[in-house]
Amino acid sequence: MNPVVVRNVKIGEGIPKICVPIVGISGGDILSEGRKARDAGADMAEWRADWYEDALEPGKTEETLGKLRKILGDIPLLFTFRTLKEGGEKEIGSRAYAELNKRAAMTGNVDLIDVELSADSSAFGEILQAAHGCGVKVIASNHDFHKTPSKEDMIERLCRMQDLGADILKIAVMPQDKKDVLTLLSATLEMRSEHADRPVVTMSMSGTGVISRMCGEVFGSAITFGSAGKSSAPGQMEAADLKKALLLLHKAL
Repeated sequence: MNPVVVRNVKIGEGIPKICVPIVGISGGDILSEGRKARDAGADMAEWRADWYEDALEPGKTEETLGKLRKILGDIPLLFTFRTLKEGGEKEIGSRAYAELNKRAAMTGNVDLIDVELSADSSAFGEILQAAHGCGVKVIASNHDFHKTPSKEDMIERLCRMQDLGADILKIAVMPQDKKDVLTLLSATLEMRSEHADRPVVTMSMSGTGVISRMCGEVFGSAITFGSAGKSSAPGQMEAADLKKALLLLHKAL
C-alpha cells in the first residue's frame, strides 16, 4: 500500500493522522476554529464548508479559504461540502456541487477534496479530474447515519471508490450495537489487507463506535477525526485525548 503524501504528512503510514474539523457558521467563527485546530496539534484540518453561511457564494468561499490557508500554515487542508443526504447541513444540486469543489481545488489553498460516492457519476469524474489537474488529492467518501451495512457491502463500496480513481477511500457508519463495530473493523482489515493499494479511512460513529477512532493502526484506518471544541459527527473525541490514546497504543504494538 502506497501512502499519500500531502505537505510532508504521510497518510497511510504509521500512527493514524488526526484530522480536526472546522464547522463554523460565520467567516469569523471559521477562522477562530482554524486557529484552534492549529493549536491543537492537528495533523490535518477539514473545513466543513456546508456549515458556512455563505458556502453557496463562490467568491466568499474562496476568500475564506485563502484566509484559512494562512492560519493553518503547512497543515494539510481538506475541503468538504457534506450534502444533506449524507448528513451535511445544506442541500445542493449536482452541478453546483461539482462547480464548488472544482473551484476550491483551483484556488491552490486546499490539499485534499472530499467527494461523495453518491454524487452524480459525471460530477464525481469532473471533480476528480479537476482536482488531480491541480495536484489536489481526492478522498472518496460514503456515510450511513442510520445503520452499519454488511461487511461485503462496505468492502464493495470502498473497492468502487478505488476503481473510480480516488486517492483515499473513506466510509463512516452508525452502529446499532457492539457487533456492528466489529463488522466495521473486520471490513477495514479485509479491505486493507486484501484489496486496497491506497489509504483506507473507516469509522463507526457514536459512543458505541468510539473504539474504531483509536485502533486504526491495528485494523488499517489511516485517518481519525478529533475535535478541538466543536465536533462534526457523533462520537468524535477531543483531539488532545485522541492523540494520547493513539500514542499509547502505538507504543504497545
